[in-house]
Amino acid sequence: EQLIEEISSIGNYSLKSACDLYISSKSNVLSPSSIRVYKQIVSQIDPTFAKKELTDINTQNLQFEINRFASTHSAKSTHDFSGFIMSVLNFYGRIIKSPKLPQNERKIPYIPTEEEIKMILEEIKGTEFEIPIILASMGLRRSEICALTIGDLSGNTLTINKALVMDEHKKWIVKTTKTETSTRTIKIPPELADKIRQQGYIYKGYPGAIYNHLRKVQDKLGIKRFSLHKLRHFFASYAHNLGYTDKQIQAFGGWKTDNVMKTVYMHEMEMDKAKDEIAANFGSLMANSVANGL
Repeated sequence: EQLIEEISSIGNYSLKSACDLYISSKSNVLSPSSIRVYKQIVSQIDPTFAKKELTDINTQNLQFEINRFASTHSAKSTHDFSGFIMSVLNFYGRIIKSPKLPQNERKIPYIPTEEEIKMILEEIKGTEFEIPIILASMGLRRSEICALTIGDLSGNTLTINKALVMDEHKKWIVKTTKTETSTRTIKIPPELADKIRQQGYIYKGYPGAIYNHLRKVQDKLGIKRFSLHKLRHFFASYAHNLGYTDKQIQAFGGWKTDNVMKTVYMHEMEMDKAKDEIAANFGSLMANSVANGL
């Protein structure tokens, strides 16, 4: 009832207050990392604009605020910034026309090669980072790897049902997995399962240390630096090239839809190959048509 009364008197609320209440009202359904991101967005709103009452906000002055933010941030960040503010306004029944946003740039993700992965796995043998990096190359997220315990391993089956994330106070906490599809069981090589049991745990260190070590290994081997998450890119591309379907890859990696495979993880070299083959095939078709007098 209190929330309904507050929503009905939106003219008394500044955008900053409305944002804070919006986040608070969803604290039981949002993940700690989402709350942290939302609060960061609120802190980036211009102080003068943040003081405006909701009834004073319109498409024009919101557009000015979006333009200001976009001048120093990426298109993706600007979309997230605008989307959050629009969600807050809609939550309070303040419906205005959406502002114009910069066009998102299509970025081709770097996908590590099979040779690079082999070099890295050879270099990290016997270190505390061997198991987590192998699991990352099998499509697991860092948050999932760091939350795994020896109890999640049965035979050579791993149960993935939790994640280690940073909350709004920048403390690491364990929570349930990101989505329903993220909760899953996967098979790992028996040799890896034995290695985990011999060690007695999967990973006990600081999450960021995994990437830091990966970066040192990359520098030592003289290969391109890429983040731990790029190993997830490698998994999807590698599994795809082995002939597994998008649906199978999606289930193993815990993706909610197959859109990721179709729009992000499809290897650019494969796309170039397809373009060459299409051109060659249609060239043959044209040649045959001319030869046959068509």
